[in-house]
Amino acid sequence: MDLYESGHARTYAKSEKSVSAASRMPWARFSCWVECVCVVTFDLELGQAIEVISHLRKTNICYLSFPDSYSGCLGDTQFSFRVRQSVGQKSSWFVEEDIYSREAPVTLQRDPGHYYGYVYFRQVKDTTVKRGYFQKSLVVISRLPYVNLFQSLLQLIAPEYFEKLDPCLEAVCNEIDQWPAPIPGQTLNLPVMGVVIQVRIPSKNDKPGSSPLKQAYQEVKNIQRFTYLSSFKCFQSLLIHIQMLWELMLLGEPIVIMAPSPTISSETVLALTSCIAPLKYCCDYRPYFTIHDSEFKEYTTRTQAPPNVILGVTNPFFIKTFQYWPHIIRIGELKMSGDLPKQVKVKKLAKLKTLDTKPGDAFISSKKKVQSAILRRHLLELTQSFIIPLERYMASLMPLQKAIMPWKNPPQIRSFSREEFMKTLEHSGPQLTSVLKGDWMEWYRQCLSPNFDGWYRLRHKEMSHKLESLHLEVLCEADLLLWIKDKSEVEIVDLVLKLREKLVKAHHQQLPVKEEVLQKLESYIQTIITSLPEDLQAVLKRH
Repeated sequence: MDLYESGHARTYAKSEKSVSAASRMPWARFSCWVECVCVVTFDLELGQAIEVISHLRKTNICYLSFPDSYSGCLGDTQFSFRVRQSVGQKSSWFVEEDIYSREAPVTLQRDPGHYYGYVYFRQVKDTTVKRGYFQKSLVVISRLPYVNLFQSLLQLIAPEYFEKLDPCLEAVCNEIDQWPAPIPGQTLNLPVMGVVIQVRIPSKNDKPGSSPLKQAYQEVKNIQRFTYLSSFKCFQSLLIHIQMLWELMLLGEPIVIMAPSPTISSETVLALTSCIAPLKYCCDYRPYFTIHDSEFKEYTTRTQAPPNVILGVTNPFFIKTFQYWPHIIRIGELKMSGDLPKQVKVKKLAKLKTLDTKPGDAFISSKKKVQSAILRRHLLELTQSFIIPLERYMASLMPLQKAIMPWKNPPQIRSFSREEFMKTLEHSGPQLTSVLKGDWMEWYRQCLSPNFDGWYRLRHKEMSHKLESLHLEVLCEADLLLWIKDKSEVEIVDLVLKLREKLVKAHHQQLPVKEEVLQKLESYIQTIITSLPEDLQAVLKRH
C-alpha cells in the first residue's frame, strides 16, 4: 500500500502497479470495494489551498470533504458526494467484475465515469490548535453506490482513527483487502475492527422493492447488518409534493436542492434518484456541490439552458446563482448569518421559483415518521405503471423465434416508433389500471427523456443478447455436418471462422446461453475442421 502525502490531503490507495486484471496482485480484493481512503485536514495558513495538488480529482475530493462554512457543523457529520472521473484516468478492475456487472441491479452498477465519496467529518473545539478547532475528514472513495454500507463502515473506523491515527487506518485497509468480492445474490460477512458487517449483495433477479429475507442471514457474533435501500426519511417535509418530484425525476429535469447541511443535501439527492427504481436515474447528480467544484462554471453558465442534473448545495451564494433554474427545493432554512458577500444577499427571495419545505409544512404531523417502506412501495407502483406499457411494446419489437434461421444472421429488432407506441396506450395504457389519474398520453409524450433513453438502450441490449443466444441454440440443433457435404473449402472455412466469432462474442458479452450449447458448438467446430485437408487444419488450429 502506498501513502500519498500532499499538503493537507493524505490518500491510502493501491499503487498504479497494482491496477491490473489479476486477483493475485496486491490490493486486488481492496479494489473490489474501495478505490482509496483519504484523510483531509484543514491547514490554518493555506486553508483549503488545493492549488498545491496537481491532480484535479484530488482537488475536488478535498473541497467536497468539508462542509461549507455556513453549515456550522459541530461534532461528527456524515454525508456523501459524487465526482466526475478525470479525463484519461484508468479504472481499476477486479476479476469478478464481469459477474457483478451481469448480475447486479442496474441501479447499483459500478459507475465507470464517476466516484462516490463517503465522508465522516469531525469538528470539535481544541485549544491546542491555533484555529481553536480540530477539523478533519475521513473519506472512502468507491465506484459502488452502497451509501449505507460505507457510511456504516465509517461509523466504525472514523472515531477510532481520530484517536489512534495511521496505524489504525492501515490495519483497516488490510482487513478490507481480505473481504470476498461483491457477488450479487450472495450474503457476505465482512470483518472489520472486531465487528462483522453482514450484507447481502442485491441481484437483478430480486423482486423489486423487497428486502433480503431474514433466513438469508446467519447468526454471527458482534454483527451489524445493512440494507442497500436509500432512506426516504428526508421526504418527511416533501410528502405533499412526492408525486410531482417523481415526475421530475422521470423527466430528468434540472433541480437544485438547497439544504442547511451536506447531510440533508446528500440524503435528499440520493433519495430522489432512487424514486424511480427499478429504473436507473441516467442524468447527472451531485449529492453535495460546492463553488469550488471543477464543474461549477459548466453548471452555472447563463449562456445555455440548465443541464439535466440534480445539485445538492448548502452555500447561500447559490440562492442567486441558481435563481434562473426551473426547479428549486429549499429544505429548512439556509444559515444566512455571518458576513455574507453583498452579491449573495437576495432582497426578494419570494420571487424565486422555489418549493419551500419548512418543517411541519407537509400534510402529516412533524411528530410522525415517514414510513419509508410504504412510500417506497407507492413509488414502485407508480414506476411500474409507467414501465409496463413500454415493456409490452418493446416485447412486440422482438422477432418471432421461428424467424431465426441457422444459415442466416439473426433478424433485426424493429425500431422503436413513438407514434406506434402512443397508439398502444389507448387500449393498454396505465390510465386503465393506475390509481394515478391525469393525461397519461400527454405525459408519455413529454417523458421520453434521458432516463427513457437509458432504459431503452439497456432493454435493446438485453433483447439483442437474447437474439444471439437463440441463434446459437438454433445452430446447435442444425445438422452442420450435412450442410458442409456439398460446400467448397472456402465456404467451410468461412463457417468455422463465423462460428468461432460467435463463441468469442458469447463469452465476451456474457450471453444468457447454457454452457452445454457452447460446448456442443465447439465440438461441431472441431469436427468440421477435421474434415478439411491437413494444411487447412493446421492453419485453423493455429488461429
